[in-house]
Amino acid sequence: MRNKILVKKELWVFTAVALIALFVLAACGPTLTTPPAGEKMVEIVDLTPLTGPTAAPEQIGMRGLQDYVKYFNEEERIPGVTIGLLWSDTGREMARFVSAYRKFVARGVPLFFSDDTICIAALKSQIEKDQVPFVSGSVSAPVIYPPGWAYCLWPTFGEVSTAVLDYFMENWEEERAPRVVYVGADDEMGRGGAEEVSEYAKSIGMEMLPWEFAYYVVVDATPQLLRIKDREADLVMIQSIVPAAAPILRDAERLGLLDEMQFAGLEFSMGETLIRIAGPAAEGYLAPRCTPWFDETEIPGIKAIRDIQERYRGEVQEDPEYMGGWLGGAIMCEATKRAIEEVGYENLDGAAIKRALDGMEGFDVDGMAKITYTPEQRRGCGMVAVYQIQGGDIVRVSDWREVPLLVP
Repeated sequence: MRNKILVKKELWVFTAVALIALFVLAACGPTLTTPPAGEKMVEIVDLTPLTGPTAAPEQIGMRGLQDYVKYFNEEERIPGVTIGLLWSDTGREMARFVSAYRKFVARGVPLFFSDDTICIAALKSQIEKDQVPFVSGSVSAPVIYPPGWAYCLWPTFGEVSTAVLDYFMENWEEERAPRVVYVGADDEMGRGGAEEVSEYAKSIGMEMLPWEFAYYVVVDATPQLLRIKDREADLVMIQSIVPAAAPILRDAERLGLLDEMQFAGLEFSMGETLIRIAGPAAEGYLAPRCTPWFDETEIPGIKAIRDIQERYRGEVQEDPEYMGGWLGGAIMCEATKRAIEEVGYENLDGAAIKRALDGMEGFDVDGMAKITYTPEQRRGCGMVAVYQIQGGDIVRVSDWREVPLLVP
């Protein structure tokens, strides 16, 4: 089953590594870009769990956000104004998130970024009261429905995963209905994504199996995989991140399941880190993507990402979280630019930035994605394509398609 939809079937070997490399960052406290003499500064904030179970991907995402803000300032996109990026490690803890949020609101920061959607959803009414927009690369339904002051880069976890379901059905050759199971944490990424997509899966002729729990960092997925085997799943959707996906794939390989069922997962479960850790077990893995991959250098935004990483970091890290941070930085900087053009630097506040976001229609991020927000629409870009790991490379295997709106 692993190679049922695979065009290239060569296997290759990578040396498996036990841990994802972490960046050397302080556990908490802000960083700030110093503006050139005489220039004004607008501060924006990233409230990010740089420690805790989701730390590894969040650190990669923060790297992309930092690089875009630096790049934006170097390009002098807002004449006479510098964007200053502050951050605070929330550790994926509500108390730390709220404490940092209050501190930066009191400081007058007009725009926030965070992937901690549980905290954003819990504070939706307070965020509206304080009139500070949030941009997020992690998309759960409670954050953007009903629409408020939170804006996401792309559709929800469940909505994006429909691209893989459609692709699988297009290549399904048996007459019976294929069985799909979602695996993930007990939150909007894992359980919520499965709940969102349940009726859609049935509508296209799939049988939805009971959701399986697996935390963000998986040590042993044998019990889950044995239940999935007993239920005779055909498609396994890992609604999680690399520290969960890689061990699940290795355990599936050990149990001889990779040829019995197709494995797939969220955009943030596929990247060079997954390939390094899972090795041959990652071959054939599918994931939906809202932006092109790092080797599609004919796209100006992808070329810019590679050039900037080489210039700032001395290497190119090919993981999806970096693109998420880069895209988030592009949206935040563009919204700030538009708001200043409307009200001027001295009158800039969260309400002005929200108006800029609400009027952002077809904002082209250098060919990578087109972002549209309206007063009623918060999911950024809606175009998704399916990618697959083939021979150690990440290759697009479907056309770009607009994913459905699953949550009213």
